[in-house]
Amino acid sequence: MISMSYDITKISMTALMEPAFRAGIELARLDERVARSRVGQGWIERSHFTDACASLWIDGELVHLEDLVLHDATRDIRTPTHELAIARDVLRTRRRISGQSTDWALSAEGIRTLRQTQAWPGLSDGPDSAGDDSSVAPAKMFEREGEGDDSEDAENLPGVDYNAIDAILARSDAAIERARKPGLAPADSRERDPLVYDLDWDEDARLDEWRGVLRQVENLPAVLQAIIALDVWNELSVLQHAPWLGRLLAASILREAGITTGTHLAAINLGLKTIPVDRRRHRDRETRLLAIAHGLIASAEIGMKEHDRLTLARALFERKLDGRRASSKLPELVELVMAKPLVSAGMVAKTLDVTPQAARRIVLELGLREMTGRGRFRAWGIV
Repeated sequence: MISMSYDITKISMTALMEPAFRAGIELARLDERVARSRVGQGWIERSHFTDACASLWIDGELVHLEDLVLHDATRDIRTPTHELAIARDVLRTRRRISGQSTDWALSAEGIRTLRQTQAWPGLSDGPDSAGDDSSVAPAKMFEREGEGDDSEDAENLPGVDYNAIDAILARSDAAIERARKPGLAPADSRERDPLVYDLDWDEDARLDEWRGVLRQVENLPAVLQAIIALDVWNELSVLQHAPWLGRLLAASILREAGITTGTHLAAINLGLKTIPVDRRRHRDRETRLLAIAHGLIASAEIGMKEHDRLTLARALFERKLDGRRASSKLPELVELVMAKPLVSAGMVAKTLDVTPQAARRIVLELGLREMTGRGRFRAWGIV
């Protein structure tokens, strides 16, 4: 039996105070800028995508931004991978936390709900997952977006990921079978599968200890609480298959304390991505805590630069709208581009209700940059 104790009395606060308070100031400054900005909502939506990809990068997996954007829009160009399903779970969890009250994520109900997040190959949109996007139908999970050459009309080729549907049916059958047996708790059946879960891994005990540490540090400044909470989560390895949830809960501590407000959830993963892994996973606790603090500072700096970039891009786009006809689709395209990191011809065609060929034409007219380097299944973004 391994020891899971985490003694906060051994933490030296002297070196941690300065970067922690600096991180709080920078994050609050960024939050104030975003709250008053014309591109604020677009910045928030884009941060969800980029932070989800950064979360997978921290955990040793690679998910391309364009794949996540297309997957979220149900316009996949290939069958979603397991890593992409996890990235979608991170994305949906960020959105769900942002859409709830500031104290929801750390409440008993919030943590219970977030623990039910699914991260399986194929469809991850079950009713018990972190976000319930009921508008996403299984039949649209694998919808190809064929563009062809620029001279040809793009054509959406509908398809179905039958493996994902089979997995859903199998889980449904298992749930029905469990419901028919008396005396069984309505827990997730995956917890009983030794091929998926370590049966000796007591997540409830680890979660209780993590909550106990949070109670011990509740009188510390919010940034210090978030830093310690994240380090404890990593050290205890609370959830076997969702290490990324701890980083979102740490961001929720900042949100609940008012350092970030409303729908803004700090993109902690983006900042931690800039910190060398040997510092983030160092055996010395003080080194790890300082690495997290510096990661929070980097998150604020990256967010500020992205906000300035979006502000400049919108100003340039608005110049191109001068003198346009009232029926022009360019204003709608500008709003779509500001809200998404990348857009494809199919996404533009669906949102603006135009043909794929017209979508590519107005994308080029707006001056967007092709970001994938592909001849087909391309995506455009802000330079």
